[in-house]
Amino acid sequence: MKHLLLSVLLLASPAFAADPKPLADGKTFEGWEGDTVNTWRIENGEFVGGKLSQKQPRNEFLSTKASYGNFELTLDFKLTGVPGSGFINGGVQFRSERHPNGFEMIGFQADIGDPKYWGALYDESRRKKMLVEPDMTKIEPVLKRDDWNHYRILCEGPRIQLWVNGVQTVDYTEADPSIPLTGKIGIQIHGGANTEVRYRNLMLKEL
Repeated sequence: MKHLLLSVLLLASPAFAADPKPLADGKTFEGWEGDTVNTWRIENGEFVGGKLSQKQPRNEFLSTKASYGNFELTLDFKLTGVPGSGFINGGVQFRSERHPNGFEMIGFQADIGDPKYWGALYDESRRKKMLVEPDMTKIEPVLKRDDWNHYRILCEGPRIQLWVNGVQTVDYTEADPSIPLTGKIGIQIHGGANTEVRYRNLMLKEL
């Protein structure tokens, strides 16, 4: 009986969690929803939002149809924009839901962009505020503007941790019991600028 109990405990531990799995096949939008006609496209296995040749009219999100609770999500992102054209920004939603307006999302966002949003934790369309601002003096040495960067997002119960290029930017514990700890994962292009944002290698390990 002791051996059986030990086996069950080991299998339930994070070390024995499922292996990481891709959230996208790199060829289709299978399992995802959003504006795949005017905003989002697939190029070289990457999800691409927006165009440098035109101003993005509003925020748009591409999200999973499935919801997730405790997980480790890793992905690469590349944000580019025309200087002076507006607010150049993107982000990764998690533990979120689609907004009733059909294009926004409600929930946590791992933010992306200048001047101080690289690795920040924002509450999108809910409390509408920055929950944690990163220490930019730690991010600047590893940040690659206009190039590929790496996000790691770890959610375990109320605790949320973020890393950009291996540097931790957020260690936040949600104190409000009414905030959902499950939801969809999404990627954002922010409106208001000539912006293009790319996301690739989205890998999820459920814990």
